[in-house]
Amino acid sequence: MIAREILDVCRANGLDHISLSCLPADYHHHPERIAPAVDTAIVRARREGFERIFVGYADCGTGGHLDQVCQKHGVERIAGPHCFAFYIGNAPFAAAGDDEYLTTFFMTDFLARHFDTFLIRPLGLDQHPELRDDYFGHYTRLLYIAQTDDADLTDKARRAADRLGLAFERRMTGYGDLVPALVSAARPADKSL
Repeated sequence: MIAREILDVCRANGLDHISLSCLPADYHHHPERIAPAVDTAIVRARREGFERIFVGYADCGTGGHLDQVCQKHGVERIAGPHCFAFYIGNAPFAAAGDDEYLTTFFMTDFLARHFDTFLIRPLGLDQHPELRDDYFGHYTRLLYIAQTDDADLTDKARRAADRLGLAFERRMTGYGDLVPALVSAARPADKSL
């Protein structure tokens, strides 16, 4: 879900030595698949000769299982419970707390771009729009945390909010904590004691 964003950050920061390997975005619909798939990907990358590995997933609903995989292999992942937090910034996200976000449905550039194929169809809302309240009845707003200043994506996000019957808000976050995390992970390992 963040491959395009990682590539943008790499281009903007001269990180052309980073090799990106992706897992299917729809694993976010099945977070129990994330940790085992990351485990397999790390093993494969080590076999292929990669010494430094950085996992571009926040916890993403794995309930700490992703951290266990990272610890097992001695690799780091981007900090945070999910990409919404690291795009906003993990510290400001945590400081805002439930009062700010409990009834908020978050949308990123990826979700704006793929709203129908990633959300509407998998949830069955294209065939059963009456399920809208079951899925989204407790949300009051859609917060579009924009990584890029793209009028077309903003329009798509606004239409998604309308479709879900939610108030629309847009906040330009850019890439948030993703930038310093990737830049830090790409630095040569410190060999000094």
